[in-house]
Amino acid sequence: MVVVSQEDGVNQNPAPKGDIPLIQIPRRTWIVWFTCLGGILLLVCLKPYLDPKSEVVIYAAQDQVYAEPILREFEKETGIKVKAVYDSEAVKTVGLANRLLAERSHPQCDVFWGNEEMRTRQLAAQNVFRETNGWAAFGHRSRRIVINVNFVTLAHPENPSPGLRPPSPRPTGRGQGEGSAALITAPTSLLELTNEIWRGKVALAFPQFGTTATHFHALKQLWGEAEWLAWCRALAANKPFIVDGNSVVVKQVERGEAWIGLTDSDDIAAGQREGFHIAALPLTLSLSPSDGERVSEGRMRGEMLLIPNTVAVIRNAPHPANAQMLFEYLQRREVAEKLVAAHALEDATNRTDATGIKPDWNGLLRDLETTTKQLNEIFLR
Repeated sequence: MVVVSQEDGVNQNPAPKGDIPLIQIPRRTWIVWFTCLGGILLLVCLKPYLDPKSEVVIYAAQDQVYAEPILREFEKETGIKVKAVYDSEAVKTVGLANRLLAERSHPQCDVFWGNEEMRTRQLAAQNVFRETNGWAAFGHRSRRIVINVNFVTLAHPENPSPGLRPPSPRPTGRGQGEGSAALITAPTSLLELTNEIWRGKVALAFPQFGTTATHFHALKQLWGEAEWLAWCRALAANKPFIVDGNSVVVKQVERGEAWIGLTDSDDIAAGQREGFHIAALPLTLSLSPSDGERVSEGRMRGEMLLIPNTVAVIRNAPHPANAQMLFEYLQRREVAEKLVAAHALEDATNRTDATGIKPDWNGLLRDLETTTKQLNEIFLR
């Protein structure tokens, strides 16, 4: 027989015959159980904040094919799971920027990886990023004119663009058996794209989005509003192909549907890796005189725009410590060099001394809404 003391909380009186005996659970046992259950629930709720190795959420405007390997390496090095959200090429950066603006009061994202500078500065001006050390730029690529070498010839083929292979014409299409005289000389300024010779032969992405938008906004500052508006209207009247993204521009030029296009250096490099018969105009080089010919820096050099990548930490990010680690990681020199090796960037440095458009960003952002409205009126008819 087992004798249980009264203080242990078990009823010593025998249960009536035929009844199920009742066992009283000590009060302190209930307290322990509820304390443990509450602790478990609290840990589950706070796990994302207490576990520094949990996760980090990034909105990436950089092309997934380039960004994903970098983020996987970050995961391998740190043990932090990266949840990446990518944007479509047609509305690149703009879609993610609008999402971040909509989430300002309840941030879902920790880090923003931008693919061009204008939208990053727009978000910074609207306090989307943390107040101190909110964003940084790293590396750069550039805006370019791409040509189909079966229809258009470089004015100075002895000066190929840095980082981009010279073209190799294919033995089919226009120019076969006709000699180089059949090829049209590439323009020396974007202003020439409104000439009759380029009617229906120019391709560009929608100028309301991505790097094309940044370039058009910067050109407005460079030329002045009156000349820029006249050029935009003349370009629209010249029946260009308006397509969903810079890579589509390159493909359309390769197919010969367009002979010339406005795009980015990384998209041209990608096309050349595919064997496309295209070339980039050497916007970042000084042209050397030959045979006494007068060569000036010209408008084309001034119309060039460098496009850095950007990285930013969101204000009140859900995982601030992990966000800081990823913020610092993406700014490493070796990360930019890997992007250069993949032709996502042209240079691992963020050059500020290059000849070309140097936007007044405060003025550009001030006029952002007006300029976008003008682009809509001209190119969305």
